[in-house]
Amino acid sequence: MAAGKVQAIRSSLPYQILLYCNGWYYGLFFIAEILIFIYKGETLPFPPSALGGEVTLLFILAGIEAIRIFFGQKGNLTERMVAVVLCIALSIPSLFGALYFLLWQTYVLRIEVILSAIQLAFLGLELIFGVISVVTFARAAPY
Repeated sequence: MAAGKVQAIRSSLPYQILLYCNGWYYGLFFIAEILIFIYKGETLPFPPSALGGEVTLLFILAGIEAIRIFFGQKGNLTERMVAVVLCIALSIPSLFGALYFLLWQTYVLRIEVILSAIQLAFLGLELIFGVISVVTFARAAPY
């Protein structure tokens, strides 16, 4: 960078904090859901292959969530609009996965309602801050 030139920092600190906290929260959510599935598998009568399908969905959702958070953090820190847009796009399957665990499982326990609602709150806030970041990065792009 040339002497005397000042470059504005456009990355969003609240967005970065949300992504960081959601990374830790999703790890807790994943472990809690595994333990809840063990409990439900031992105590509740599941239809054939329903429990396996729900556990598989949890693992798929964990992969999507890890990729989504990675792209969101890197895109925000490097001020790359494409990575943040990819993070926003991956929020849609994450949103449906959290809704599945909140509403559409075979058996939904009260603790799962609370955990899924917190995950949905994180996703909603990250969507808002992600869109604000994309707009900020787009305005600063050179012509």
